[in-house]
Amino acid sequence: MAKGFGKKLIIAISSRALFDLSDSHHVFENEGLDAYSKYQIENEEVVLKPGDAFHMVKKLLNINSLLEGEPRVEVILLSRNSADTGLRVFNSINHYGLDISRAAFTSGMSPYRYIAPFSAHLFLSTDADDVRHALEHGVAAATLLASNPDQANQDQLRFAFDGDAVLFSDEAEKIYKTQGLDAFTESETASAKKPLSGGPFKSFLSALHELQSEFTESECPIRTALVTARSAPAHERVIRTLRAWDIRIDESLFLGGLPKGAFLKAYGADVFFDDQQSHCDSARDHVATGHVPHGIANNK
Repeated sequence: MAKGFGKKLIIAISSRALFDLSDSHHVFENEGLDAYSKYQIENEEVVLKPGDAFHMVKKLLNINSLLEGEPRVEVILLSRNSADTGLRVFNSINHYGLDISRAAFTSGMSPYRYIAPFSAHLFLSTDADDVRHALEHGVAAATLLASNPDQANQDQLRFAFDGDAVLFSDEAEKIYKTQGLDAFTESETASAKKPLSGGPFKSFLSALHELQSEFTESECPIRTALVTARSAPAHERVIRTLRAWDIRIDESLFLGGLPKGAFLKAYGADVFFDDQQSHCDSARDHVATGHVPHGIANNK
């Protein structure tokens, strides 16, 4: 058996993010655990419909067919199901031909504690508490929101990220939230040549960048975009920060506070990550959206 993961990009995902489990979850919420277990076992040969992260996962795993040697991407299932009720999930994985072989079934307990042993760069779940636990332990994580996106047809996998409190720390956003736009603009202009600190998704972006570097730019199956509410002159610090990190971003949209949804649709994002609920609400009608409950915007 394999002893480690080497240079792989590791994505951990919950069963409810990968598949549409709304019917069985409705049984659990209204009739309890015993009824849920019975329902899953009785329907374990019924294939589940794709969930919000399904197409992203399929494109990620397809990257392995484009590179020679050991697979460079692995997806791991982390589920609150038991192994017994989780059999339906694995049957569906096999039906769709997804190369997912590692899993942790925790029988109702939070699975976040297995993220670090699996060396995951990213955790996607529909459970906000699990996501917060992962973020608190230094793992990029997002709560996938129920959405109705137009599924992009291109083979290329397209990620989109907000900047402050996602790729970057929330140090600048704190000034905006507490002192207003003029103070934010003044501070960012004065600090234009000082790189921002990394946010919770910096390490994931870095891992994506490393994977992208194995392809020529014209043939790369991954594309990244920064979609931020910033505008000039606050754009300069962001550009210089990414330059200091030596990380490539393929597209950068500085929207000056405009709603992000239409721009994400035009970009063709497979998934978008943002810390602010209002931006997520704008995006979720167009693309799969992950809320990142991090930073001052999420302080209670």
